[in-house]
Order: sequence, then structure tokens, then C-alpha cells
Amino acid sequence: MTRQFLIPLLAALLAACGGGDARQGGGARPAPLVKAETATPMEFADRIEAIGTARANEQVTLSAPVTERIVRLNFDDGAFVRQGQVVAVLRQAEQTAQLTEANARAREATQQLERVAELKNRGFATRSSYDTQVAAAAAARAQAQQVQAQIGDRVVRAPFSGWVSLRNISVGAIASQGTEIATISDLSTIKLDFTVPETMLSAIREGLPIRARSAAYPNQPFGGTIRTIDPVLDPNTRAVTVRAHLPNSNRMLRPGMMMNVAIQSSSRTALSVPELAVLGEGDSQYVFIVGEGNRVHRTQVRTGAHQDGRVEIVAGIRPGQRVVTEGIIKVTDGMAVRIQGQGGQNSGGGQQGRRAG
Repeated sequence: MTRQFLIPLLAALLAACGGGDARQGGGARPAPLVKAETATPMEFADRIEAIGTARANEQVTLSAPVTERIVRLNFDDGAFVRQGQVVAVLRQAEQTAQLTEANARAREATQQLERVAELKNRGFATRSSYDTQVAAAAAARAQAQQVQAQIGDRVVRAPFSGWVSLRNISVGAIASQGTEIATISDLSTIKLDFTVPETMLSAIREGLPIRARSAAYPNQPFGGTIRTIDPVLDPNTRAVTVRAHLPNSNRMLRPGMMMNVAIQSSSRTALSVPELAVLGEGDSQYVFIVGEGNRVHRTQVRTGAHQDGRVEIVAGIRPGQRVVTEGIIKVTDGMAVRIQGQGGQNSGGGQQGRRAG
């Protein structure tokens, strides 16, 4: 008895719903509103990015060659020194005295050699006595040179021109052998070392320009060139170390800085679309091309490089074709859409939707 009343009631409700839609002018949804853009040519460049470490062009740590007291330091914190300039002097009083004694012995041996030579020429000295005195004079001179070398070891000089590090030692301190006195860095050029995967090895070569940026100067790019490519790859990382040289006349770059490196190996002109227009599904990529009557067609494409928010299209699109760039999640293959900015087509799309309903 109850089912006999329920069936007519449901039918009446369905009829009422249908009648309501009809009175509102149709139940079909309007075509989705999207943005579209024409595929345009753009210049692309193969780009390799890496992280590098800045190093000084030349850098050396000067240490005390012997254990001795420091009597003079000729540099200040961060000062510039020239090649051959005396950086530090260690006490050498004992060696100076030994040099005086050695020089006296050398002069005496030389004078004795002259007397023996004269006697030999007159026939009063043998060849053996003459040779013995020659050896004695040579030994005395060698002894003097040895002491002179010991004095030279106590004078520390700059091997090249550069900037000195902060001074951590004072005059009067006893420096043990190997104690660090100063570090000198040639900052006129910065060596930037970074690694590149072996898969990119064919894209780099010596002389190729690079661009590097540092966190200290985010808006200041530094240009340089690749100087050397390590002939041996790291067997653990399968990467090769590359060294580039960056001019650094203003000393903005410092050794130890971490820098982002960008290498552009070659350029070409190809069709491009915005990155938002390209969708992925598995290993394939596709776009929605706007065709006649503002109907979109899903088209598979092959992409290349990404640059400045655009994607290189290697295959799948012809020049002049339009692709959906915004509202892409609202469309399906074969659907009619309204294009933002095209007033006539917008209204036409709505009318078409209502007529279809």
C-alpha cells in the first residue's frame, strides 16, 4: 500500500525539478572561461647550473722555519705586501756572530792559499800542500755561506704580492718551527672550482664564458671563463671538477665564498609556450590547443629547455597555434571554451551552451 503512494510522489517531484530548470532557461553549464596564448619563437640557451667554491689566485701560509724569537713584524692586519717584502724577522744574533767568525776563517784560508801558491810558483811548496790549502779555503767559504743561509732563513719574505690575513702573533713571541706567521692571498683573480656531471661533459670546454653569483651580492653577476677541466673524473660521484677564472680587481670576491654558477653552451631559436600551459601524464606531456569554434584539442608535445618561465617546444605545435594557459584544469578534449578578452566569442559561447541545453 505504501509503495503505491511513493511511486507517484517521486514521479511528481522529478517532474517539478525538470519544470523548474526549464523555467530558468535550460540546465547546461556555460563554457569555461580560459586564457590562451599563441606559441611564439624564442631564443633558448643550453644552461648548466652548479655550486662552486672561490679560491685565491695564489695563496700561501708563511711559517717560522726554525724555533726562534720574533724581533720584527712588518705588516698590519689586512695590509698589502709586495713580492720580496720582509714580513717578519727572527732573532739571529748567534748566527751573526758565527758569520763573522766564518768570514774571518775564510779570509785567513784565502790568504794562506795565496802564500802557498806563491811558494809553489817559486818551487818551495809541493803540489800536495797547495791542493790541501785550496780545499781548506773552499771549506771555509762554504762554512760562511752556510751561516749566511741560516740568517736568511730567519728573514721571512713575501713570495708574491698580495693581501695579508689578520695578524695572530706579536713581536717578542717565541715561534716554534712551523708556527703560522701570516697568510698572503693574491686576490687579483679568483679561481672558482665547481663540479659538472659526466653527462654534461660534452657541453663544456675551455674558454667557455660563465656567470656566477654570490649570496653576498645577489644582484651582482660576475663573469669569467672556464680555464681548466680536470682530466680525471671522480669515480664516486661521476663528476668532473672545472676551474674558472673570475677577474677581481675590486676585491669584492673573497676566497671561501660559495657561488652559484651558470654556463650557457649554445643558443637556438625555437617555439615556446608558458610553463603553465604544459601538463604531464606519466612520461608524456601535452597541451590544449584552441581550434575552430574555440574548441580545445589535447595534443602531445615534446619539450626542451625551460627559460624565463617558458618552455621550449621541440615537436607537437605549429607556429601561430594558440594554447590554453590559464583555466586549463577546467577543460577536456573537444570542449568548447570562452577565451578571455574576446567579447564576441564569450557571449557566443554562452548562447551556444544555452542552446545545447
